[in-house]
Amino acid sequence: MIPFHQLREAIIAVQHRPTTLTSGALTPVQRRAHLEAPHLAQLMKEIREEAERARREPVPLLSFSDFQIFHSSGTRKEFEKPYFERRGRLLALALTMILDDSDAYKETLENLIWEICNEYAWAVPAHLPETIDQVLTARVSPNRHVDLFAAETAHALAEVLDLVGNRLNDWVTHRVKQEIEQRVFQPVFESAHHFIWTSKTNNWSAVCGGAVGMAALLLVDDRERLAGMQDRVVSAMDSFLAGYGEDGCCSEGLSYWRYGFGYFVYWAEMLYEFTGGAIDVLKQDKIKRIAQFPAAIALSDSACINYSDCRPSFRPATGLISRLCSRLNMAPPVMTSVPSFHEDHCYRWPFVLRNIIWTEPKWLHSQGADGTFYFPSTDWLVDKRVTSKGLLAFSAKGGHNNEPHNHNDLGHFILHVEGDTLLADLGMGVYTREYFGEERYNHLHASSGGHSVPIINGEHQAAGEAHRAIVTRYETDQDAIRFELDLTHAYRPEARIRSFQRSFEWKILQEEGSAELTVTDHFIFDEGTRETERSVTEHFISFHKPGIRDGEVTWSGEKGYVHLRFEPSMWSAYVEPVEIPTRDPQPLTVYRLHLHAKQLAQAFTCRLVMTCCIH
Repeated sequence: MIPFHQLREAIIAVQHRPTTLTSGALTPVQRRAHLEAPHLAQLMKEIREEAERARREPVPLLSFSDFQIFHSSGTRKEFEKPYFERRGRLLALALTMILDDSDAYKETLENLIWEICNEYAWAVPAHLPETIDQVLTARVSPNRHVDLFAAETAHALAEVLDLVGNRLNDWVTHRVKQEIEQRVFQPVFESAHHFIWTSKTNNWSAVCGGAVGMAALLLVDDRERLAGMQDRVVSAMDSFLAGYGEDGCCSEGLSYWRYGFGYFVYWAEMLYEFTGGAIDVLKQDKIKRIAQFPAAIALSDSACINYSDCRPSFRPATGLISRLCSRLNMAPPVMTSVPSFHEDHCYRWPFVLRNIIWTEPKWLHSQGADGTFYFPSTDWLVDKRVTSKGLLAFSAKGGHNNEPHNHNDLGHFILHVEGDTLLADLGMGVYTREYFGEERYNHLHASSGGHSVPIINGEHQAAGEAHRAIVTRYETDQDAIRFELDLTHAYRPEARIRSFQRSFEWKILQEEGSAELTVTDHFIFDEGTRETERSVTEHFISFHKPGIRDGEVTWSGEKGYVHLRFEPSMWSAYVEPVEIPTRDPQPLTVYRLHLHAKQLAQAFTCRLVMTCCIH
């Protein structure tokens, strides 16, 4: 991405660290403007409320009992909840101190920072070795293990020093610099060994690299050392960008686009400011295509096409999007408001701060992009049409079953009707040891049983790159799309099929405010199967409870519905409510429609027609 000689020359040429990296963006005039900005009013209120709560309540305890729960039971929330609450308080206290230009929370902030510096490790238990034997043979000790959250902690503390460091006790400032040097800079930059994330082609390389890279830009005065540090970050960023196709699609899903690409942009912009514009990594065609990805798959201000481990609800980081729109001359996705302080339960520092200092109101309340978007690198198809009555959207996907944050979901599809995703993707499950282990596909979120794809002769789709879809047809015209997939290899041989083809035909009736989706599945079973052994169960996934009556199924939203017709003599139909776990105490109910057909001919074709209407 950047030759070392060019990077070094640009960094060596910097005589004094620019004040514009973070603190310069919060001058007295700018602080007053942010405090009085209507679009930031709710966020400012939430920040002050959290700062006051931090003043009243003790620092959340990180106990050994909670630390070892992940290793004994595989659950993460017991330790991570107080861990991230500490980061939320750090964010609120520091921002209140600088925005209100007040030392009312100075002692509370100093005590919190001291406690964060006392933590056994900044990495979370899920990312540390599981046994003492593994700890003893690891290249670095747990308190020098740099994962996503250790890197994020170093960056957050570095920016706190940049914003309010001159007002903190010198002991606190010294302690922070010492801990970042020993816990992060030395293990990342002063060893011939690289952390594995430097070669990852997913969000890890960008988040870890971007966070430690920004911390170095803020804290390291030795320009030669800093140039070498940034060169290692550039190498990690090259790995990150290699994980994207030339079309800009993020196969990890939009949540991880925001996370990984967000840290990439935050680092890139800080390097741009540091070098006085001499190093500008955003000015690449591929970067712009990656930046435009959210506009293609956003459905509304709170919904998106959410394949992989991406939540069904999504709020754009308005600061990140505003900066990209301004720098790359591009249109934003649908955005109506700045996200809540509590939007991200990890309370990641740069997103909230940049939402304050980068969000430009002119990019809010945009209409968003509509039309047809196809990403050949992942075989994602998205069609969004603003009709006379509102938005109708359809999406389907191919790809393979070994993608980053993979779900076994080949041939899965989504239908959205003016604010409601009526045929849905469940998105991410609760992150546990099992969810990222051998039991991943026992979880409904990741299993093909949690997607709108069939079970064939009792067999679900299988995991692995060999289990893939082949696009056999993709055609568009003004009001119709045809998308066909060969899904034969999505299943193991135990499914006993010679061929499985799925086709989608999507037709828009612009003036009527409606659309029609025809899903045609054509199966050819192995010759050795008997009629009594052949069966298909079609699944349709929704968060809305459907009604079934006389060969018709209806999913209703607030402003429209999806209506499915089927032949009752061919299919037996029933709705299965399934409770799925969430981070909240109460589980969420999802509704899985089963259409079951048995005793089938060797060649069997089913044609299911769905009508999407807006009231």
